[in-house]
Amino acid sequence: MKYPAPALPAEQLTIAWQSASLLLDYPDESLLDRLSFIDRAASTLPAVVAEPLAGTVAQLAAGNLQELQARYVETFDNRRRHNLYLTYFAHGDTRRRGVALLRFKQSYLRSGFVLDDSELPDHLCVVLEYAATVDQKLGYRLLLDHRAGLELLRVALAEADSPWSGAVRAVTATFPPLRGDERDAIARLAAEGPPQEEVGLQPYPGAR
Repeated sequence: MKYPAPALPAEQLTIAWQSASLLLDYPDESLLDRLSFIDRAASTLPAVVAEPLAGTVAQLAAGNLQELQARYVETFDNRRRHNLYLTYFAHGDTRRRGVALLRFKQSYLRSGFVLDDSELPDHLCVVLEYAATVDQKLGYRLLLDHRAGLELLRVALAEADSPWSGAVRAVTATFPPLRGDERDAIARLAAEGPPQEEVGLQPYPGAR
């Protein structure tokens, strides 16, 4: 499969994806200490990426840490359309998702990247970190393969006026323009939501 080229050069992709990965992680003191650094790094990027990143930085910097942590849990743990696990959008909690998770892990192993069991391999922060610092080409393909879910996440966070909306918008701004079939896939996903199935993710230990 031939993938279209990303919208930014390699060095700018690294900055954009690393910044978004940090901003989308669970907020703690170390993240707050890094916000000024992230802001300076993001300012070197084109406006279409820099401005949404700066928006998330500004909202996190202005927030109270405990309130941010509570809002993060409410945003990403309790709402199906605000899910940071990329395979969830395409497969929901079904057996097929277990196979998709294995593909992520196999991609990481091809690059010599060994992920511990504390996080699933399709978590957006993990994928962005991998794409930014380990294997940009494979990471980009993983992101683009799950673009419909990412675009739905972008729209849902924007509608919720979430502080993290800008970080996801910045990620999608690194992709090429949407094609007609991609727009159709996003529309279907928005209308139907992730699939559901009573049988869970037994093929992949630790899946949730």
